Amino acid sequence: MNFGQYIRTKRTLLQETVGHYSVRGLGTRLGIQPSYLSKVEREQVAPPSEATIRRIAEELNEDPDVLLALAGKVSSDLRQAIVKRPRLFADLIRELKDLPDHAILRVVREVRDGNW
Repeated sequence: MNFGQYIRTKRTLLQETVGHYSVRGLGTRLGIQPSYLSKVEREQVAPPSEATIRRIAEELNEDPDVLLALAGKVSSDLRQAIVKRPRLFADLIRELKDLPDHAILRVVREVRDGNW
């Protein structure tokens, strides 16, 4: 699923279950034109900026990194880390890309816990 479709699916589900998630209502809360949000959902325009995607994630109670990835973007903090050590992060991602989720989660836990 692409970014626009994902946003539309989440928004319409919330509209049906909670209410107050019409294109107009969400656009107003995000500080963007409802017509622009509609175009984003229909993939008629490119995904919005990182800041807007983060606000969308907050409104829809979604992970901003997931929404950024669906939009073909990387968060600025991750971009800074990659730029600081591009070779290492490129090698790391290439090595991890085909591993199953449980193996990647094990690596993350080991790094987080300092067991490396």
